[in-house]
Amino acid sequence: MIADTSWISDRRRLLKAGTLMGLAAVTGSLAGGAERVNAESYTGVKVPDQKMPNRALGFMLPHEQFDVAQLVEFGVAAEEAGFDFVATSDHFQPWQNNEGHAGMAWVTMAALGQKTKRIQMGTTVTCPTYRYSPAVVAEGFASLAILFPNRVFLGVGSGEALNEQAATGAWDPWPVRSERLVEATQIIRELWKGAEVNHSGKYYKVQAKLYDPPRGTLPLLMAGNGPKAMRRCGVHGDGLVTDPKTWKEHKDEFLSGVKEAGKDPHTTPVLVEQYVVVGGRKELDEAVAKWRFGPKAWKPYFNVRDPKEIEARAMREVPAEKVSEGWPVGTDASTHVKVIEGLFQSGATMVNIHTGQSDQLRAINFYKDEVIPKLRSRVAA
Repeated sequence: MIADTSWISDRRRLLKAGTLMGLAAVTGSLAGGAERVNAESYTGVKVPDQKMPNRALGFMLPHEQFDVAQLVEFGVAAEEAGFDFVATSDHFQPWQNNEGHAGMAWVTMAALGQKTKRIQMGTTVTCPTYRYSPAVVAEGFASLAILFPNRVFLGVGSGEALNEQAATGAWDPWPVRSERLVEATQIIRELWKGAEVNHSGKYYKVQAKLYDPPRGTLPLLMAGNGPKAMRRCGVHGDGLVTDPKTWKEHKDEFLSGVKEAGKDPHTTPVLVEQYVVVGGRKELDEAVAKWRFGPKAWKPYFNVRDPKEIEARAMREVPAEKVSEGWPVGTDASTHVKVIEGLFQSGATMVNIHTGQSDQLRAINFYKDEVIPKLRSRVAA
């Protein structure tokens, strides 16, 4: 199947009208085809629809590798550096035992929101189907959105055993987990409208009303790491969360799903997480050791409950050089700019920088001083 890619050139023309980092041309509401919340009817407060800037640059807050206090510090620094958004992993355990952390992502977002003014925040991603019920996810993110209007988005996915099975004992095959995810997102959206919900579905029964729904739209992105999941994201998500390899190989599936759902592919957000290293061999080795599982995360490690087992298997089964394929490494800003620009040109609207090195502030400040100014100047030119 060959998708119509004319949307990419159309998007490029739109981008010429704006600049990067807070001044970018916006894509339109991330709420996509979902029915929008009429916040004014139940709060008396008029809140504009949330929009995400196109060509947005984000910074990953990895809960696997740092504690909550450190992540808040990094988020504050990312806003000061000029990043548009931060994304947070949402785990009960880390992927590998040597990563060493697994704080509560929603707490991090609440603390960070209090210390920042403009940067948008979201999860990449929350699983709303096992350890969190969809009703609790709806309530939690509605509360965050009330605290920080137009700054919060929710990313959802079908989960990993290291989180869901470890915390609840429940773990189903992927087709079941994918169905549960779709039903869960339907419940979340219904509760966000602020009306009484009486849902009796295949997996969930909810009879409740969210008394403090979000004031305005709250974007719901969906993660996909294979062709079937990418199509599901296009149909059921307000946007996509994925990695560069999956985006390159299966974006036609996502675009087909977007069109099937009657949404506009030109304005549907695509968030791609890109690993980077700022430094030399020492920093690269640090990152590879902590994120060794990456090339096999979705086949087969997502089915493994124990982070110690994932780490041991990754050390045996994944060559170190395979881990860093496609990563820009070093302190030549043009190397980083080239990779980021390539993702934007491929149709990604949000590039989320993830560095696995121990010195996160070095990476943030490098982007502040060297990379972000070059990206801005390219758009302005």
